[in-house]
Amino acid sequence: MYKVEDFNYNLPLEFIAQKPVRPRDTSRLLLLNKRNGDIGHGIFFNIIDYLNEGDVLILNNSKVFPARLIGHKKESGGVIEVFLHQKKNKNSWECLLRGRVKLGLIIEFPGGLSAELIKNNNNGTWLAQFNLSGEHFFKAINKFGQVPLPPYIKREKQNKKDKKSYQTVFADSHKIGSVAAPTAGLHFTKSLLKKIQNKGVVICYITLHVGLGTFAPVKTKKIKEHKMHSEFAEIKKRTIEKIKAAQESGRRIIAVGTTSCRTLESINFANIPNQDNSFWTDIFIYPGYKFKNVDALITNFHLPKSTLLMLVSALASKKHIDKAYHEAINEEYRFFSYGDAMFIY
Repeated sequence: MYKVEDFNYNLPLEFIAQKPVRPRDTSRLLLLNKRNGDIGHGIFFNIIDYLNEGDVLILNNSKVFPARLIGHKKESGGVIEVFLHQKKNKNSWECLLRGRVKLGLIIEFPGGLSAELIKNNNNGTWLAQFNLSGEHFFKAINKFGQVPLPPYIKREKQNKKDKKSYQTVFADSHKIGSVAAPTAGLHFTKSLLKKIQNKGVVICYITLHVGLGTFAPVKTKKIKEHKMHSEFAEIKKRTIEKIKAAQESGRRIIAVGTTSCRTLESINFANIPNQDNSFWTDIFIYPGYKFKNVDALITNFHLPKSTLLMLVSALASKKHIDKAYHEAINEEYRFFSYGDAMFIY
């Protein structure tokens, strides 16, 4: 069994992408045959050449919201940074906080928004109760909140363009809930999706609200001891029907991103009823896992020792992934959220 350290690798800092390419679909694309390890290179818009009529392409339509809020203590005026992690009920959120805090602390934000800390969860997070909820809450934070870019994207001050760049073109305004973008989807343009659809590829959407679980560092030495945070997922009746039909006829299911992949692998399609389904998933995929539903994956290049790197190593084998990452570094690919893409098929 592999250890966490086995998934470490050295990446020159200059290969960490600090901004996206424009247009989105002109990022580079590394092609990896998961069976024999063969590697090819292209541009992302070439992905259409590797998709077949009848393939089912699954994208995560969750929308990122500005989850990083800067507020002030009502008592002293001291600055508090609030990172919204997970909605717990109508107006309460599990949050990460930066600054000196205590139970009962009231934090004030621009636009009349405020929050009271009502519980220390004793796991590094607090439960905060806000005075606004629903569309009023999101309207308020959209005015002053910041997109919580990963720490490896360095900004002295957040670029206003990030609110658009760090969002897929197919994000659904009715599916707000991700604190980080499902980044493999960032490479798609509306015109490319239209071309893919015109080729006869079946495009479907699932929802997984990306939380800290996807990106939390693995702090254990043994992989099995790591525990994923639960994330909320939804899959519609029509998507279930199309996936079942594809599986029955032997057509490929292609996940766009590890979030789509984890959602699909959380489901037993043979037993799930043909109706809208929602659930929480904490599935952790690492080498040794046998994929039930996903045949191919479009993904980015992932951080060393991350659960995402372990997932792709489970799909393509660690040997092939190690080879592909070595090739990507030699070819000076751009890594991580705003970086280039890989198609594992």
